[in-house]
Amino acid sequence: MNIHEYQSKAILREFGVKVPNGAPAFSPEEAGRVAKDLTTRIKVVKAQIHAGGRGKAGGVKLAQSVEEVKKYAVELLGKVLVTHQTGPAGKEVGRLLIEEGSNIEKEYYLSFVVDRASARVVMMGSEEGGMDIEEVAATRPEKILKETIDPAVGLMPFQASRMAYRMNFKPEVISKVTTLMQNLYKAFVAKDCSLAEINPLVVTKENDVIALDAKLNFDDSALFRHPEIESLRDNTEEDPKELAAGKIGLSYVTLDGDVACMVNGAGLAMATVDIIKYYGGEPANFLDVGGDSTVEKIAEAFRIMQSDGKVKSVFVNIFGGINKCDVIAGGVVEAARTIGLKLPVVVRLDGTNVEAGRAILAEAKLPMVYVATTMSEGAQKVVELAKQAEA
Repeated sequence: MNIHEYQSKAILREFGVKVPNGAPAFSPEEAGRVAKDLTTRIKVVKAQIHAGGRGKAGGVKLAQSVEEVKKYAVELLGKVLVTHQTGPAGKEVGRLLIEEGSNIEKEYYLSFVVDRASARVVMMGSEEGGMDIEEVAATRPEKILKETIDPAVGLMPFQASRMAYRMNFKPEVISKVTTLMQNLYKAFVAKDCSLAEINPLVVTKENDVIALDAKLNFDDSALFRHPEIESLRDNTEEDPKELAAGKIGLSYVTLDGDVACMVNGAGLAMATVDIIKYYGGEPANFLDVGGDSTVEKIAEAFRIMQSDGKVKSVFVNIFGGINKCDVIAGGVVEAARTIGLKLPVVVRLDGTNVEAGRAILAEAKLPMVYVATTMSEGAQKVVELAKQAEA
């Protein structure tokens, strides 16, 4: 789960991380009222969307007066920002962050992230923070420094000091930097984050160390422990199909292709995506029905997949275990009966109750449903049907 920058900064402030004074605004009038309470000459107007690269896309403005803040608010609210993270469709700006300007001397990058390779949290830092950090990581990876953290003891003071010196902070701010690192790590652990990123982390000419931007992502599986985080969700920033799937316990991720995938288990999902690409197709989604499917849940999954206008065909690829093949087949028949199958569907079933599942499909005689006996056969057929629909 993602949240907005102003929400991330509010959380970091609770953990002692210094951030600029400011508040969100949902209208030009509200932006003006917030700006009146800020004490700095420069006020910053920042578009709030769940994507990086806002500055380059014109989503960050520096204002010299309250009237200028209101003018920029009029320009940004309702505007569609297209960044390298939004894709060509962009995202519409529905809220702003109005905050004090900072007297920046130098920008840095700092983050904590879960490293799957080591199964530990890693602190990453660079003395070349700012808008081009992705380019730095791609072209000069040696500039991205790392500290792997032992979960038994957490971030040790010597690790924070070592990182601060390697990032070439000046001596006057080393203690402030190490304190900020410790506090950011505490927030990361306490809130079950998957990412805590400050870019840029700035040192001002007054020797303050400030999180000028902040991004927190959270582990969805831990949200039951954090209703205060769940309440920050902005549904307008999320894919409606993913939200609908989540409400009925399905794992759904939208992709860019035209072959929808319904599978059970993350491993089979990845293999299905791979084999579709192998046969020349492009997956439209990653949908895992899990291990406790019902006929009704499968029918709802079809409704969600068919709501994606890009989808040309559907591949149901199930290996029955706890999820029984006859239940999946019943869901396909129920979907055809209640919502109608508007797209060709290829069904490959194997495992528990496979013969019963195939019998259910055979008896139903659904004109849009094709039964495959192997994964390869199913993938080839579903890609072929998608290409025929395109032609």
